[in-house]
Amino acid sequence: MLAELSPALIAEVKLAAQLLASKQRICVLTGAGISAESGIPTFRDKQTGLWENYGVEDLATPEAFIRDPKLVWSWYQWRRQMVADKAPNPAHHALAQWQYHSQTSDQQVTLITQNVDDLHEQAGSAVTHLHGHLWRNRCGQCEIPYQDQSRASYDNQGTMNFDETLLNCPHCDGYIRPDIVWFGEALPVQAWQTAEDAAANCEVFISIGTSSLVYPAAGLAQSAKQNGAQVIEINPDPTPNTIVDITLAEKAGIVLPLLIAEITAL
Repeated sequence: MLAELSPALIAEVKLAAQLLASKQRICVLTGAGISAESGIPTFRDKQTGLWENYGVEDLATPEAFIRDPKLVWSWYQWRRQMVADKAPNPAHHALAQWQYHSQTSDQQVTLITQNVDDLHEQAGSAVTHLHGHLWRNRCGQCEIPYQDQSRASYDNQGTMNFDETLLNCPHCDGYIRPDIVWFGEALPVQAWQTAEDAAANCEVFISIGTSSLVYPAAGLAQSAKQNGAQVIEINPDPTPNTIVDITLAEKAGIVLPLLIAEITAL
């Protein structure tokens, strides 16, 4: 399997595997790159079709929802429809396998994601979401979760409902919105606390499919580094990040299964 990679990358994979196999506390942060390998467009990709003339400020801010809730809701229903048939890729499955394997070893593998899809969960991982959940909704006014419109509503592809009609909260009559952290909003307190604790106490921090340059998530790698952890980056386009100790410049779906196989074999 490793023969598929270049000699230089093979050496880096083996180095990373030896490091990870020798440590107990691992913190993994995943970003848009890992979902892109399953065919989910990144937020920074150019919008297409009906949405090509809209920007972030029109579709993913609290102000946009106040200004035109129907437009924002319609876009998220479109996004749900776009990702409904997407499945976990080998990178998601490798991380789930690693977490499962860690249950019978001394390792603790904490998985944090910036993604709003549920591909990690579909693969079997326990994951903390920093930016919310695409398949969950809550009231935009009183913040109470809206239980009637959840991922369960979309599980059967024969009965999926992507109706763009606005929904009202049964408690305050406010409009229902996606349970997503929009630009300009704070990260969920508990999720961020989990991420901060995991980063500050880990021995190795792994960044997968994310630049590690955008705050506040970028602060996690820096916190790990400041507390003595080594930092591994998995990204086909490595970032100019001076805190990275090992760079695996390849798609996560290619390198992660090989890396996890090496770790579990040691």
